[in-house]
Amino acid sequence: MDYRLLEKIDLKKLGARLQDARRSAALTQETAAKELGMARTTVVAIEKGDRRVTPHELIEFARAYRRSISDLVGRPVISESFAPQFRATPGRAEADAEIDPIATELQNLSEDYVALEQIRSMPLSHNYPNEYDTSGGSPEQVAEDVATAERNRLGMGDGPIGNLRERLASDVGIRIFFFEMPSRIAGLFAYNEELGACIGINGKHPRDRRNWSLTHEYGHFLMTRYQPEVTILTVAGRSNKKERLADSFARHFLMPASGLNRRFTELHRSSEGGITLAHVCTLANLYQVSVQALILRLEELRRLPTGTWDRLKVEGFKVQHAQALLGIDANPSLIETLPQRYVDLAIAAFQTGQISEGQLAKYLRTDRLRAREQVDAFESRIHSEDDGSFNSFAPDLAQALGGR
Repeated sequence: MDYRLLEKIDLKKLGARLQDARRSAALTQETAAKELGMARTTVVAIEKGDRRVTPHELIEFARAYRRSISDLVGRPVISESFAPQFRATPGRAEADAEIDPIATELQNLSEDYVALEQIRSMPLSHNYPNEYDTSGGSPEQVAEDVATAERNRLGMGDGPIGNLRERLASDVGIRIFFFEMPSRIAGLFAYNEELGACIGINGKHPRDRRNWSLTHEYGHFLMTRYQPEVTILTVAGRSNKKERLADSFARHFLMPASGLNRRFTELHRSSEGGITLAHVCTLANLYQVSVQALILRLEELRRLPTGTWDRLKVEGFKVQHAQALLGIDANPSLIETLPQRYVDLAIAAFQTGQISEGQLAKYLRTDRLRAREQVDAFESRIHSEDDGSFNSFAPDLAQALGGR
């Protein structure tokens, strides 16, 4: 590493990065100071950005916090730390050890994404709407209005969204990552000027839960953009107003009344014996929402009797058993934890010699062998015909096509 970079890095941002690393290592300022062989006041001054860290001290920080130096300062992008923002939100205890590591991981991934874009000179195109006004109406009506307006803005119509993650990434320009989190955390959202809108989703959750969480966090971006948010699964009815607004947005965005009513009517007309559980399970799979969410939405639209879901629970209805009987795989394996564009940028940077194989592995969050396997898979994705045979070639993703 070129330590002259230390003279160019914003001291407060580097201090915040070191503070996040210390917290992730479960060290207090006092214990960190002892480990580092320096006074606690020195650690405090560095974390506040009041004192510049020396190259030797940086090496000691990396050792004590079990981080590489590049993790601390090596990225071309050093942005405002997410973790303190999350700790400052109402109801979030500063000592909550579950939030800091995932906030730090979301920031690291997002900074790496921007770094790759800078390396390849391919910035992410943003199609952000202005923050929606949520005043002047009931939360339910506001959420429906925002969901309808946003679907219209993106040209989504009123049907199911089969590729939600890809649509929000490509059509809006949101950085979306799936990674492992504590089970009770569904996802988190943060925004700043350097990184834009960033969403992390619990990759351990099933598909339908991931879709709901992603839409929920997207609602936070649309309506409360400058307030970072961690969505924690709580007992029904105990979430705050902001969470209820985001959940209501998710319901209307994923299952618009007009489209769902139309499909339900078509099902009803084509079914001689009336609507069955099989119909509902199939419809839920089409919309990629849970069976419970769909039934409750149909109750809300008065297409099913109120209390249908509660009755089914009492009767012992098992969703997974019903889906298995119908051949529905409602929880396919999560193949891509990183955005495809992120992976493509990293591989292209490696192929052009802009990053090393070791750096590629770090960007892809894997080892060198698996990183090389991803390069090979990338190179064989597109083929050209030559004398009757097919030969692999690496596409130039940055080439101009001359469209008009």
